Amino acid sequence: MTARPEQDQADAQLLYAVARGDERAFAALYDQYSSILFGLMLRILHSRPEAEDVLQEVFLQVWQQAPSFDASRGRPFTWLVTLARSRAIDRLRATGSRERTAQKSGEEAPRIEEEAADVALLRDEEGAVVRRALGELSEEQRSTLMLAYLDGMSQTEIAEKTGQPLGTVKTRTRAGLKKLQGLLSNTFGQPAV
Repeated sequence: MTARPEQDQADAQLLYAVARGDERAFAALYDQYSSILFGLMLRILHSRPEAEDVLQEVFLQVWQQAPSFDASRGRPFTWLVTLARSRAIDRLRATGSRERTAQKSGEEAPRIEEEAADVALLRDEEGAVVRRALGELSEEQRSTLMLAYLDGMSQTEIAEKTGQPLGTVKTRTRAGLKKLQGLLSNTFGQPAV
């Protein structure tokens, strides 16, 4: 857990290097975070092809907007997750409705299963790890994160739906993400973000 500030500093240095056009730093950032961001987008979009497209868009945005990253305003991981979540929700809204997206995902499921049985197995294993980690959060943190990241709701929408103050929703989101990141980084053997 003590590696968190060092990891944040290392990630910030990668982003600053990307801002200077360093392709190796960009590749390192991609290698480190693409699977985490892809999993988040897949849960929001329910479509592997859509999530793959959005992942490419997110990293293009990272390449273009790295100069705008400001470490004094937040952690690199938080900046990346915010970009990914926003892009995924934008894509979800652009398709017209969640029902159409779910229907499209259902139509593509047979092709996906034929092409990627091993990916489905890996996703199941990763899903089990994430579900166990979510089980260690408080009910309030877990439900807030589920509404935000799985249902694509904004913090304001969550506050309205649950009748909780916006500040409470923000606090639960931040605390839940921090604990979840620590649990997952320990599980996947990567430094905490």
